[in-house]
Amino acid sequence: MTLPTHVKLIDVGPRDGLQNEKQTVPAAVKIELVHRLQDAGLKEIEVTSFVSPKWVPQMADNLEVMAGIARQSGVRYSVLTPNMKGFEAALASKPDEIVVFGAASEAFSQKNINCSIAESIERFAPVVAAALAAGINVRGAMSCTVGCPYEGDIAPERVGYLAGLMKGIGVQRVDVADTIGVGTPLSVQRAIEATLAHFDLNHISGHFHDTYGQALSNTLAALQLGVFNFQSSVAGLGGCPYAKGATGNVATEDVVYLLHGMGIATGIDLDKLIDAGQFISDFLGRPTNSRVGKALLNKRLSA
Repeated sequence: MTLPTHVKLIDVGPRDGLQNEKQTVPAAVKIELVHRLQDAGLKEIEVTSFVSPKWVPQMADNLEVMAGIARQSGVRYSVLTPNMKGFEAALASKPDEIVVFGAASEAFSQKNINCSIAESIERFAPVVAAALAAGINVRGAMSCTVGCPYEGDIAPERVGYLAGLMKGIGVQRVDVADTIGVGTPLSVQRAIEATLAHFDLNHISGHFHDTYGQALSNTLAALQLGVFNFQSSVAGLGGCPYAKGATGNVATEDVVYLLHGMGIATGIDLDKLIDAGQFISDFLGRPTNSRVGKALLNKRLSA
């Protein structure tokens, strides 16, 4: 078993983490969060989404947020674009990467966007083509790759099917996402192996939710396959809409602590990252969801 020596992390906190917050998070706070993340060493940040404010009011300030970021050289800023209208709106903000999405579960696809998996990918084909023509990178988020709230377990063949469809429309890299956090190491490895039939290790990332406390175990399982790209959310921002009260995204702080403890480099300053998590948690008026953040903040207080 050869583990990666370096891991690249994408922090999705500003977008995936904040999008379902009931209280409005001002653009200035989102911008400050992005600044703190890049100051901590994050080289990829998912900033916002260009969706209808009717459906996701929290992201209505997308242009303001993108315009307000003091961009650093070497940092990739990505945005979610659910359709052509969203992509056209995003163009003005000059994102480095757009994110399109699909589900490995037919039931999830129907419930979420009222169409089949194949139809959803067909809808994204012109978006991907337009992005590539504009010199913008394209990432594909593959949700429900191990479990679905409607179908239960998802067969690896379904993941391979979705990965193949994404490859077919020109998506450059994909996220293998355990959207509801039900995966365990073997199921996650099988989903990744199915994806490897279409994308190489350079173009696959793991995105694990911690609903059942399995995210770090699943991260290790992915590392064992050679995966070195992962997504996480500062302070564990972002709940799981299908498991009331459950934790959603794995905390970036917890992933960084795991990796550093294994001697795997990330280029991230854990102390600055914890400060970023505390900043947004203080604004939201609740403790951080990061176990490492809590432990090290308590250690600071007792020092």
